[in-house]
Amino acid sequence: MMLTKRYLLGIDISTTGAKALLIDSQGTVVSSATTPMSLSTPHPLWSEQNPEDWWQGICASIRRVLTETGISGSEVAAIGLTGQMHGLVMLDDQGNVLRPAILWNDQRTGAQCDEIRARLGKQRLIQISGNDALTGFTAPKILWVQQNEPEVYKKCRHILLPKDYVRYKLTGTYAVDCADGAGTILFDLRQRTWSKEILTALDIPVEWMPATCEGSEISGYVSREGAAATGLAEGTPVAGGGGDQAAQATGVGAVKPGIVAVTLGTSGVVFATTPSALIEPEGRLHAFCHTIPGRWHFMGVMLSAAGSLQWYHDTLAADTSFETLLAEAEQVAVGSGGLLFLPYLTGERTPHPDPLARGAWVGLTIQHTRAHLTRAVLEGVAFGLRDSFTLIRQAGLGEIKEVRISGGGAKSPLWQQIIANVLGVELKTVNTTEGAAFGAALLGGVAVGLWQDVDSACECVIQVTGSTAPQPKAAAVYEEYYQTYRRLYPALRDICHTLST
Repeated sequence: MMLTKRYLLGIDISTTGAKALLIDSQGTVVSSATTPMSLSTPHPLWSEQNPEDWWQGICASIRRVLTETGISGSEVAAIGLTGQMHGLVMLDDQGNVLRPAILWNDQRTGAQCDEIRARLGKQRLIQISGNDALTGFTAPKILWVQQNEPEVYKKCRHILLPKDYVRYKLTGTYAVDCADGAGTILFDLRQRTWSKEILTALDIPVEWMPATCEGSEISGYVSREGAAATGLAEGTPVAGGGGDQAAQATGVGAVKPGIVAVTLGTSGVVFATTPSALIEPEGRLHAFCHTIPGRWHFMGVMLSAAGSLQWYHDTLAADTSFETLLAEAEQVAVGSGGLLFLPYLTGERTPHPDPLARGAWVGLTIQHTRAHLTRAVLEGVAFGLRDSFTLIRQAGLGEIKEVRISGGGAKSPLWQQIIANVLGVELKTVNTTEGAAFGAALLGGVAVGLWQDVDSACECVIQVTGSTAPQPKAAAVYEEYYQTYRRLYPALRDICHTLST
């Protein structure tokens, strides 16, 4: 690599912001800028964004990091992309957006999921794609447009995922990495490319799908138009990158079997690298390609993790700081005085793929205070993560050597301790805190040869910085509460479905 090109750029198109992260060749964060994004919910269960807002937002963020650091676009050696998974972007033959993007948390496609299972058979779908048909995935969204907006579907010529629309605007290339592509459930998981069988069954033309590449491969180069819009240099290589969860795992070094990543963000994720395309027989765990060639991963997802605490704060304690709420909760004994919180505020995915699941406090008495309510939220989220962690432990992956925790919620020592106690494992933190954008930047560095491979990149720049060990007495109490927690969803399922109709 030329010495004048000393920087790597990670781009992250999340649901809430368009982020540009600049790091140097040693992995040190130089600058970061995020342009906020807003959601549109035109109907109940719908969640949409305008793809052009992503592009305008990321252009603003890139220009800001370059301006604030005084770094020239010509000094950026490579770019890596990441972003929210599963979203549907539809373009016409000129590359124009045909409708707002339907996002990962959109829940309108229950009927289409049933139809996908009917056309392919649930077990056949799982055997090919590694996953059952869930409302969050891309395939049922395409079917929904096909059935409900035929005039849009008739004009469609290209289907992209959110970050790949930004790739198209930046490079003029239609491409997707294997990790994000697998999250459409239109992939043949073992072959790491589009499944003609699934596409044919759903009447989706294969030529609409973008070219596939590995996360650390060059997928294209910044075009003249992309350079003019962002301040980057024309011809800068753009790596394949990865969906946000695979890139997040890369950014904390969870790239080898035996290292599990727990992400405590708006959603909660338990992520485990696999050396082959393993499949959970019932599709309760997501099975996707990793950002690394020849590796895959299992992933359990709860939809409202730190999002549950955010909702609780904003709705019931908006005038109180998070720090105060957590300090109060720390004074409450393990188990919150017999109060349980079910964190299904936006439905659930693992282990209950149910968009109509609902949240609840169970066991409320006049003795419970705000501090009990707060602690119950923290514990309920930990129990939700335990569901995914248990499935991954049972999936035949072999020894779990290390569990690394990251995400905004992981900044709370109390929440870390609760999760360590509920999971019964030591949690470790690392020096990289920028998550998916950092992982995307590393993938860019591998693509241009700064590091030999992703393993080398992670070993070079990521170090463990701290740990939280489980407390045996608290862990034993939580074991009993967890067994009760597991009974809540079956007990409340029919009531929640009735209330949702």
